[in-house]
Amino acid sequence: MAFCASCGAEVQGKFCAKCGAPAGAASGAAGTAGPPPPSAPYVPAPAASAGLEENVAAALCYLLGVLTGVLFLVIEPYSRNRVIRFHAFQSIFAWIAAIVIGMVLSTISYIFVSIPFIGWIIYILLWTAFSLGILGLWLFLMYKAYNKERFVLPVVGAWAEKQAQS
Repeated sequence: MAFCASCGAEVQGKFCAKCGAPAGAASGAAGTAGPPPPSAPYVPAPAASAGLEENVAAALCYLLGVLTGVLFLVIEPYSRNRVIRFHAFQSIFAWIAAIVIGMVLSTISYIFVSIPFIGWIIYILLWTAFSLGILGLWLFLMYKAYNKERFVLPVVGAWAEKQAQS
């Protein structure tokens, strides 16, 4: 039984069926060569070289709130990094708190809307202040994470630190 010198496949005729090399090019006696050459073992690339830098990943944890927080907790190279885990948990907890506060504010707003004229003004001011506050907090947390500063929010930050350590 002959093997191709180029690709190591078994040669039946004058040419290799796999790569097309002539059978006469095989090394060894009378067209028979030894077994195919061993292939190199598979070595995966290191995780750090294939991913984002720590500060970029930490800032991206805040980008889409709960969604990106959960994504960075699930994606393998980042789920082991404590800094990224902290920012992912803080993002999740902060956005859940913002949603709950928004629901409470929405309920209170219905009371204000029932007051003629002044109620609508209070309603608009409350929602504007809340929306701008959330936008400012979102940008501030992304900025701090990108600059590698660990800013801990008052209540949810402590929970995030506790979860990131586990």
